[in-house]
Amino acid sequence: MATNATDAGTASTANTPTAEIGVIGGSGFYSFLENVTEIQVDTPYGSPSDSLFLGEIAGRRVAFLPRHGRSHHLPPHRINYRANLWALRSVGVRQVLGPCAVGGLRPEYGPGTLLVPDQFVDRTQSRVQTFYDGLPLPDGTIPNVVHVSPADPYCHDGRKAALEAARGQDWEPVDGGTLVVIEGPRFSTRAESRWYAAMGWSVVGMTGHPEAVLARELALCYTSMALVTDLDAGAVSGEGVSHEEVMEVFAANVDRLRTVLFDAVAGLPADGERDCLCTRALGGLDPGIQLP
Repeated sequence: MATNATDAGTASTANTPTAEIGVIGGSGFYSFLENVTEIQVDTPYGSPSDSLFLGEIAGRRVAFLPRHGRSHHLPPHRINYRANLWALRSVGVRQVLGPCAVGGLRPEYGPGTLLVPDQFVDRTQSRVQTFYDGLPLPDGTIPNVVHVSPADPYCHDGRKAALEAARGQDWEPVDGGTLVVIEGPRFSTRAESRWYAAMGWSVVGMTGHPEAVLARELALCYTSMALVTDLDAGAVSGEGVSHEEVMEVFAANVDRLRTVLFDAVAGLPADGERDCLCTRALGGLDPGIQLP
């Protein structure tokens, strides 16, 4: 059951609930929890996809954010990724898990495969992918133009926690691989899918970028957990992937994925024990703006 609390700012007031871990995913990941607090957060970049839903898992305070909105009304290219990551950080989140549905680019990565990628390739076209663009914010502050490296875009410690959680549930994951992120909302043509596979990439999805890059710019740990819902168009014959097929396979695996996700939450380092490269992403650079 959710209670409501509204904060018109960056959710930094003394009375605002806080969390240490963020989960960007669907409502199926939090809807069954008891004592969930719903809070609305405004950001300098506009509104996030939805309210934040705060609850507790294994003694850890977690903020859930429906990536596409609770009614799934936001297509991948219209998600306000900057607002989403800023909102999570503003309530205290420092580690983020980002489960997503993907298409497999290899025959062995069929529906039901769980892949924890260690790289991504950006094939999007119109998404804002930095906080540090030199453009004034509503309060008049101007971010500096700084360059943050995403050479290894996913958190080493987060990936370890996700892999161990899956193995603990007898769901052997694929350790590593490349997620190619396309603009959407359309699926790939056969030629595109075959090209991605020929490049050696593993899975294809629509939401993995710019989430990982924006998280790195805020010195947040980010881990993707990619559930394969279909073999992409170039990997199979027939009519190609359909929206209905994707939703059906995801629904059949959501309980299993949720269990693994919650075990991963429990396995993440405590805030005071984080010592990964993500925490040093800015490396002494001055962003020119006050981070929440």
